[in-house]
Amino acid sequence: MKAQAALVLGTRRLVAAGIEGAALDARRLMAHALNEAPDRLTLRLQDDLTETEQAAFDRAITAREARQPVAQITGRRLFWGHEFRVTRDTLDPRPETEILVAAAIEEPFAKVLDLGTGTGCILISCLKGMPFAVGTGTDVSPAALAVAQDNATRLGVEKRARFAASDWFAAINGVFDLIVSNPPYIAEDEMAGLSVDVREWEPLGALTPGGDGLDAYRAIARGAAPRLMPGGRVLLEIGPTQAQQVSDLLAAQGLERVEVRQDLDGRDRVVIARKPLEDGGCGCA
Repeated sequence: MKAQAALVLGTRRLVAAGIEGAALDARRLMAHALNEAPDRLTLRLQDDLTETEQAAFDRAITAREARQPVAQITGRRLFWGHEFRVTRDTLDPRPETEILVAAAIEEPFAKVLDLGTGTGCILISCLKGMPFAVGTGTDVSPAALAVAQDNATRLGVEKRARFAASDWFAAINGVFDLIVSNPPYIAEDEMAGLSVDVREWEPLGALTPGGDGLDAYRAIARGAAPRLMPGGRVLLEIGPTQAQQVSDLLAAQGLERVEVRQDLDGRDRVVIARKPLEDGGCGCA
């Protein structure tokens, strides 16, 4: 069977399964089965599939019918212009998180801490954008840390990035001029409203802390100021209704110049705060 015909059949299966964006997903899965870059798939559509390629595509379509995310099926996700390895142990990097990276690299930094690093996409993207900087990524999941380390090696920042098992700041020493995090923030009563793709396939601990969804921000707010250099920044991704609450948590710990950034859909997405400059401070802000 030619790739084009198989692609049509695969798309129909995904449509029948109720998959939103079925055509695009089928194309990405065909490119994966052919070991081809997605933007070059058109050049291969008139090729006859080998038995191996056909079997790989069928497996991928079956997995997507079961609502497994495409990034988990292919094992990779494009983020900030770089391809990251993704597994079931890591949160699938979202385009909205690029808002945090863009804000982080607006100003120079030398030492960055990424709390709850997952795939390492935030830390690694920040380091790629600031070639003289070094950074640390933490996570409570050893499996996620292994993925992040692999991504750092594949993307050429392994000499500037280190990864540590830590529950927020528990195992972290020293100070940083930038702290970043996309922590779990979905409230417990909101979990049922998530898509099956997210709720049943992505790691629960990366999605929700339970309760009102703010526990991670409380922990980060309490620990951020002692770990920041004077003038240093903390940037946190948030849910679209959490800007005021997270801003208040940071301000209550003495952080200042709190601001909120929106994503491309106009939703509150990132909260930024700074540690006040002190006499003799480094002036890193």
